Amino acid sequence: MSKTSQQNTATDANGVSVIHSQAHSSGLQQVPQLVPVSPGGGGKAVPPSKQGKKNSFVDRNSDEYRQRRERNNMAVKKSRLKSKQKAQDTLQRVTQLKEENERLEAKIKLLTKELSVLKDLFLEHAHSLADNVQPVGTETTTTNPENSGQ
Repeated sequence: MSKTSQQNTATDANGVSVIHSQAHSSGLQQVPQLVPVSPGGGGKAVPPSKQGKKNSFVDRNSDEYRQRRERNNMAVKKSRLKSKQKAQDTLQRVTQLKEENERLEAKIKLLTKELSVLKDLFLEHAHSLADNVQPVGTETTTTNPENSGQ
């Protein structure tokens, strides 16, 4: 299957070259490409979707216009509700995290106090053991007179 393509170049009123390529026997959709005429990019290329909207007159009494406005208004309402809901969810999450943080800080205080009490008990017990046991170097030696001569 051979594919043959042609390119047609046309310049619009803005000085932009539009290249139309046609692919024969391929079944591909034709997509226009916007290319500036001057090498420095002299003007802005306008996408095809915006080209016809600049000078078109809109009849505000038409059913199509009313339907479009109604759809747009509904979309705006939906977007604003979604944004408001997201803000409320975020605020609720912040509140939950603050409460959890307060609980954890209270638990830290309690555990710190408990650690301090246990440490004091341990040190007190260690000192009492140290007082009851004599150090190795200060033992008194008794001499046995019978073993001294041998």
